[in-house]
Amino acid sequence: MNQLQTIQSKIYEIRGQRVMLDFDLAKMYGTETKVLKQAIRRNIRRFPADFMFELTKEEFAFLRSQTVTSKQRGGTRYMPFAFTEPGVAMLSSVLNSEVAIEINISIMRAFIAVRQLVANPPVDKVSLLQREVKELKEYMEEVFTDQNDINEDTRLQLELINQTLAELQVRSKEHEKAPVRESDS
Repeated sequence: MNQLQTIQSKIYEIRGQRVMLDFDLAKMYGTETKVLKQAIRRNIRRFPADFMFELTKEEFAFLRSQTVTSKQRGGTRYMPFAFTEPGVAMLSSVLNSEVAIEINISIMRAFIAVRQLVANPPVDKVSLLQREVKELKEYMEEVFTDQNDINEDTRLQLELINQTLAELQVRSKEHEKAPVRESDS
């Protein structure tokens, strides 16, 4: 798995936002989660609620049951911080190392790729072709139905014409057979 895919796999959706968790970020930055959290707490004004929030126990338990395979650490367990895209960008100003800068660039690219994927999902060409074939079949059925209706209308009109001609022939023959009356003088 390449670096972009690895980072994308660490982007979760929590509270309707795409976020990354502090322990994943610490691992990527090559530092301990404790050190990362200390740096954040020293610069807490840089991380408003739309940049970072702490998970509830329920959110973390749900997330762990779904995807995260974090082992229980000894001692007091603090809930992880979740960083939105701007929060991750802000981390680069708190963790001013070459590794942090490089990782942040990769993370920003991953967030962009996820956003583009959501905005423009890949086209399933087989499904697209199946839908087009279905639409074409439906159109052809309509055309054939219309053609059959026209043929049926034409057939009925021809029957009426033939019936009218037959009736006219009968009347004509009756008219010819009828004796000519001489007028009373």
